[in-house]
Amino acid sequence: MNVKHLNQRELADRWGISTDSLERWRCEGIGPVFLKLQGRVMYRLEDIEAYETESLRTSTANRAVMGGAA
Repeated sequence: MNVKHLNQRELADRWGISTDSLERWRCEGIGPVFLKLQGRVMYRLEDIEAYETESLRTSTANRAVMGGAA
C-alpha cells in the first residue's frame, strides 16, 4: 500500500494559505486530521481530499450533496 503524504508547507501551498494558519487550525481542531511523527507534521493525501470533499458548499448555509444525487 502506497500512501502519499504532504508536509505542512506542501498543504499550505496547495490551499494558498500560510503554514501559520495550518498551525493555528491544528491547535483549534480545525482542518484535516494529521500525523505527528517525531515532531514532524504530515497529512495523508486521502485525509486532505476527504476534508476538501466535506467542505464543498452550494451556499454559505448548505453543503454540496455528493454521490450521484440528481
